[in-house]
Amino acid sequence: MSELDTQIAELAARFGEPRRVEATVRPFFDPIQRPDRFAEVCMVIRRRNGKIPLSIKTFYPRGAYRLPTGGIKRGESILDALLRETDEETALEIEVRRFLAWISYRDASLPHPPPLFHTFAFLLDEVGGTFKTRDEEEQIEDWIEIEPSALSGVADRLDSIASAPSKDIGGDWADWGHFRAVVHRAVYEALEA
Repeated sequence: MSELDTQIAELAARFGEPRRVEATVRPFFDPIQRPDRFAEVCMVIRRRNGKIPLSIKTFYPRGAYRLPTGGIKRGESILDALLRETDEETALEIEVRRFLAWISYRDASLPHPPPLFHTFAFLLDEVGGTFKTRDEEEQIEDWIEIEPSALSGVADRLDSIASAPSKDIGGDWADWGHFRAVVHRAVYEALEA
């Protein structure tokens, strides 16, 4: 059993078995092919009002709000990355409630490729703190809050982003939108189950 498999088994034992999703994507550089990470965490933060925050970065296509994510550094545990990224992006004190989804992405152009990247999504409950972005390098422009039932519509919007080259992501915005839509659908289905 690999170190990753061991971590996932331990997280599933503590926070519930995640929805397993295999997705194909057309690769682009950021975040899928960045050498400093092999995966990311997705933070589904349930605020005290029951809503979930979405962010948009300064260089994103207009309207491309999404669930916050953060890279898992090489040698860092999934849980440590989740706690670190939640603090950096929101400054909220949270409790981890559920392991919602484990998504593996594969190159759509290859017949049987190994995973390029993974996303691990967790439901977190806000228990304290003041919502603010601590890490200015994140380039977060704005936050909105939505009902969890609206995540399916967010996925549809991300999936419909028009094709355009981007130096910021090292690829095409349409490919990025398709990649980002996957976790929103998986989280929506996990929360609705």
